[in-house]
Amino acid sequence: MNYIFDTSALLAHVRGEPGAERVQQLFEREEGALLICSVSLAELARRLRDLGASPEEAWTQISDYLQAVDEVVPVDQKVAHESDRLSVSATTRLPLVDALIAAAACTRQAVLVHRDSHMRGVAGVVQQLDLDAG
Repeated sequence: MNYIFDTSALLAHVRGEPGAERVQQLFEREEGALLICSVSLAELARRLRDLGASPEEAWTQISDYLQAVDEVVPVDQKVAHESDRLSVSATTRLPLVDALIAAAACTRQAVLVHRDSHMRGVAGVVQQLDLDAG
């Protein structure tokens, strides 16, 4: 099984928040691919800076994550189209960045690992590992 990390899952890992241990377990697994959507890189850098990291520190930390994953999924036409489909079908408001990340999960048949309550609005469409769901 393949997994794609939402920015919220990576932030939980960085900060040692609930779900961090599950993210670590995924990094240590042998089978399947680990993915990050390209927009998560920019979102993670911004959040790390909001938490006090310099731009250099943020990108050093991001580089560590990039070495631990198998692929960065680009936002291409297929992902963009899928994000619109997900936004239309969502039962709650789905911010654009999250729609793109969820769409990247769909296009790669990957489980979306997250801590975002609004991702539950596409739970029937996107395979998910909700780190906040017990």
